[in-house]
Order: sequence, then C-alpha cells, then structure tokens
Amino acid sequence: MKTIQNKQEFDQAIRANKAIVMFSADWCPDCVIIKPVMPEIENQFSDYTFFYVDRDEHIEHCQNMDIFGIPSFLAFDNGVEIGRLVNKDRKTKEQIRNFIDSLV
Repeated sequence: MKTIQNKQEFDQAIRANKAIVMFSADWCPDCVIIKPVMPEIENQFSDYTFFYVDRDEHIEHCQNMDIFGIPSFLAFDNGVEIGRLVNKDRKTKEQIRNFIDSLV
C-alpha cells in the first residue's frame, strides 16, 4: 500500500484505473486492528491499487472528501468515486471484502 504524501499524489492516485484509498491514523485503535489484514485484502483484490492517507497529515483533504471517521475507504475508477465505506465504526476484514466485492 502506497502512502499518499500530498494532494497532487492523491489526485494522481484516484485517476488510476481502479484505486482503493484507506484513510487512517497511527493512533486509531480500530485502524491498528485491520492493518495486519490489509496485505491479504490487497492480494485478494489485485485488480485495485491500494493507497493510504494519514488523516492527521491531510485533515483538510479528509474534510473535503467527507471523511469524518476512520478507518474509512473510498473506491475510485478512473477518477470517479464508485463506492465508500465511511463511518466511525470498526471495520472487519469481512466488511472490507464485502465492500470491495460490491463495487461495480
């Protein structure tokens, strides 16, 4: 999973064919729980490129994208948002998989 460093990288990342962006933070206990399963999810959904955005480093961008809870996930296809799993609740591996499976 590539870490997004700035808005330009974010804009470039979401223009990729298929991208999943994970919004998270190091201090977030719910984020820490799912971090170890993310490589498995990335391997299972290899047709997507996965990106990581640190909420604290990019708070304004998170506000612009309506990310008000972490961990959260946005899915893009050629720059168009095709799905979001955004809330303040803890996500399970199964919920993340179901979210990606539901994308058209």
